[in-house]
Amino acid sequence: MSPHNVVVLDNGGGLIKAGHGGECDPLVVVPNCLYRPPSSKKWLYPNPLNPTTTTTTTTVEPSSVTEVDLTSAAVRRPMDRGYMINPELQREIWAHLFSSILHINPSNSSLLLTEPLFTLPSIQQSMDELVFEDFNFKSLYVADPPSLVHLYEASRRPDGLVSRAQCSLVVDCGFSFTHASPVFQNFTLNYAVKRIDLGGKALTNYLKELVSFRAVNVMEETFIMDDVKENLCFVSLDVPRDLQIARKPGRENLFRCTYVLPDGVTHTKGFVKYPDQVHRYHSLADDAPLAPTETKEDMNNTEMTEKPEDRRRVDLTKNEFDLTNERFLVPEMIFHPADLGMNEAGLAECIVRAVNCCHPQLHPVLYESIILTGGSTLFPQFAKRLEMELRPLVPDDYHVKITPQQDPMLGVWRGGSLLASSPDFKAMCVTKSEYEELGSARCRKRFFH
Repeated sequence: MSPHNVVVLDNGGGLIKAGHGGECDPLVVVPNCLYRPPSSKKWLYPNPLNPTTTTTTTTVEPSSVTEVDLTSAAVRRPMDRGYMINPELQREIWAHLFSSILHINPSNSSLLLTEPLFTLPSIQQSMDELVFEDFNFKSLYVADPPSLVHLYEASRRPDGLVSRAQCSLVVDCGFSFTHASPVFQNFTLNYAVKRIDLGGKALTNYLKELVSFRAVNVMEETFIMDDVKENLCFVSLDVPRDLQIARKPGRENLFRCTYVLPDGVTHTKGFVKYPDQVHRYHSLADDAPLAPTETKEDMNNTEMTEKPEDRRRVDLTKNEFDLTNERFLVPEMIFHPADLGMNEAGLAECIVRAVNCCHPQLHPVLYESIILTGGSTLFPQFAKRLEMELRPLVPDDYHVKITPQQDPMLGVWRGGSLLASSPDFKAMCVTKSEYEELGSARCRKRFFH
C-alpha cells in the first residue's frame, strides 16, 4: 500500500489536520465547524488556513471564497467535549474536505483516523459508519493521539531516551481537554491516563467572561477572543508578584496591552494596538524584587504623567479594551483549576498521578521523557512553569525533563503520517469487507484501545 493512498485525518474538536501518509506536513488545516456571520443567511464552510487564521470562509461551492467579518458569528461544531455528537454535521464537513479541498476519491483510499481516548462504543460505531458506509473507504485504522506523538518523537531522536526506552509521558493540552498519557512500546497505557476536563475552548470562554465583566461584552465573539488568547496570553512564573505588578498604573504596568475590535468597515480582524507592549513582561527577571505598592497619591501622580492617548485607551466607545492580569490568569486555569471552583487537579498533580499508576520501574523514565503537545502548550513559559510546579512533587533522585514539540499543533498528524508509511500499516487496518462481515465492535478489537 502506497502511503500516498492513505489519508491521515487528525479529527480534533477545534481543528482538522488532513493530508497524505508519508508527507512531512498536512495538506490542510481547517476548523472543524461551520460558521454563520450575521451578514450571511447560510452556514459557511471554513477555507484552508493557518492555525491562527480564522477569517476566510468559503460556501458550499469551492470556487466562491469570500472575506467576511466574523464578529458575532454563530458556530456549529460536530464535536463537544472532545467527542463526536453530531455525525450528520461531521459528514457534511468531511464531504467538503475530501471533494473540494483534498480532491480525493475515498473508495480508492485508506484512512488513518485519530480518535480521543475513552470514546464510547456508540460513538465509535457512528464513526465507522461514516467511514465505510457514507464515504466507502477501502480500509481504516484508528489511532489514539498519545501513541502517534510518541512515535513521531521517537523517530526524530533515534538515540534519545524516548526511542531507547520506548517509553514516554505525553501531555496533550488540546481544544476540549488535557490528558497526561503514559506510552510504552507505542501503546498508550489506558489504565494510567489522567484527564483534566478543560482545554483551549474553556480558556477562551474564561477570557470572554473576564473581559465582558471588566470592559466590553464579548461573550459572542468566539473567534476574536481566540485571537486575543493566542496573541496576548502567557504563563506566569510568579503569580503573586505579577498580580501586584498588574495593579500598577501607567507605564509601570508591564502587562497592559490594548486590543482593537473589528469595526466591519476599515478592518474585519481584531489586532493589538501597540505590538511593542506584548513582550514587555520578558523584562521581568524570575527573582526580581517586588516594589512596594504605590499609595493613592503616587497613583494619581502617575496618571497625570500619562500621555493623553494613553488615557483615551480606556474609552469603551473606541471599540477597544485593555488587558492586564487577564493575560496570565487565563492559562493559570491549567495549573490550578481549583482556584476557579473546579473539582480538578492541576496539571503537575495530574502528571504525578498518571506516573504513579504505572510500574515503579517506569517512574524515572517517564519523568525524564515528558512530551508537550496540543495548542495550549504554545503559551510562552508553559514548559518552564510546569517544571517549577512538578519538581517539588517528584522524588529528588529523579530527573525531570520536559520536551515541547516543534509544532504542537501538528505533532499528532505527523505521527500518523509516519505510521501510514510503515510497511506493516496495511496489515493493521480493518478492510471494508471485514467491517461488513464482522461489524464495528469486533473490528475495533484490532486497535487495542
